[in-house]
Amino acid sequence: MQNRLPWPDYFMNITYMVSERSTCSRRKVGAIAVKDKRILATGYNGAPAGVPHCLEVGCLRQELGIPSGQRHEICRGLHAEQNVIVQAAVHGVSIAGAEIYCTTHPCILCAKMLINCGIRHVFYHQHYPDELASRMFREAGVTVKQLLFSPMQIKDVPHV
Repeated sequence: MQNRLPWPDYFMNITYMVSERSTCSRRKVGAIAVKDKRILATGYNGAPAGVPHCLEVGCLRQELGIPSGQRHEICRGLHAEQNVIVQAAVHGVSIAGAEIYCTTHPCILCAKMLINCGIRHVFYHQHYPDELASRMFREAGVTVKQLLFSPMQIKDVPHV
């Protein structure tokens, strides 16, 4: 019998593939919402549709020397988790009761949104130091688990 990739590793690898679409010049982040082993929506960090991306016009937060995790309002991009929520809403897909896989632990802004959307489980790979987000997830009864695994290497994919 052939060994199969466990579901959490499967979804987290897909999350890393999604992050490759990121247009953030500081950190590539991907997220996917999953329910009953089915992907409901995906998202990566980047500017809103039709607006120039940081890769094109530069990063204001970097130019101003703003550390990671601070002054989110000065960023032109949406976070990957926010884009999952937006994509689900645009396409009329409920993510209530779903789990979310993120390449990085959600920040407090995303944590509050995910709690209100009814996300029940958060799986992430890379740590992001946001104690308030962790505390609010606990208070809301959302389980949060770090997945320790080695992402599959993404081979060069020809751009079409």
